[in-house]
Amino acid sequence: MTQQLRVKEREKPTPLALPPMTYEAFLEYDFDNPHVEWVDGEVVMMAPVSGEHQDVAGLLYTLFTHFVEEHDVGKVRYDPFQMKTGTDLPGRAPDVQVILKKNLRRLKTNHLAGPADLVVEVISPGSRGTDRGDKFYEYEKGGVKEYWLLDTQRESAEFYLLGRDKRYHLMPVEDGILRSVVLKGLWLRVDWLWQRPLPKVMKVLKEWGLV
Repeated sequence: MTQQLRVKEREKPTPLALPPMTYEAFLEYDFDNPHVEWVDGEVVMMAPVSGEHQDVAGLLYTLFTHFVEEHDVGKVRYDPFQMKTGTDLPGRAPDVQVILKKNLRRLKTNHLAGPADLVVEVISPGSRGTDRGDKFYEYEKGGVKEYWLLDTQRESAEFYLLGRDKRYHLMPVEDGILRSVVLKGLWLRVDWLWQRPLPKVMKVLKEWGLV
C-alpha cells in the first residue's frame, strides 16, 4: 500500500461552513448539494462518487426493490435518504438500506429513526476510511443487522452480520455466493459486482425465479 493510498484512507469528510445545528434542523435545511451527513452537530460533505459506484449501488437498489416488493417484506431507500441509528450517533445516508416490515414504524418522511436491517456502502476513494472505520462502528453500535461493504476499485466485498455479542462477524461466501440473512432467500454471486458491464437486472431476476 502506497503512502498516498494510506493518506486517502485516513481522509475525513470536511465540515461545511455552517453553524452547528441539531439533527432536526439538519433534516429541514435546504442544501444546494444533498450529498451530506450530520456528525456531532456539524454538516459534512461526503466524498464524490464515480459512475461505477453509482452503477453498482443502482443495481443493488433495483434488485433489492424487486425482491422486497415481490415478497412483501419491507421497503428500500437509497442515498441521500437519512438513517440515524441512535440518539448519540451521527445521521448517515447509506448507499442502499433495507427496512423490514416489522420495523417500518421507524420510517419517517425524510429519515429512518433507528437502524436499517441491511445497509450497503459502496466505497469511493475518498470514503474508504469513513466506510471501514466510523460507519462500521456506528452501524455495529446502532444495531444494523447486516452490513455489506463493497470496494469496486479493489474488487473486494465484505459482508458482516451482527452477532448476539453485538459485534460484527464476517458472513460466509460459499462457492462465490453470498446468502443474505436479513432478506431470506436472496443470494448474490459476488463476481456480478465486478462484471463490466454489470449483469442485466432481468438476468438476475430470472436466476432468482422472480420472472
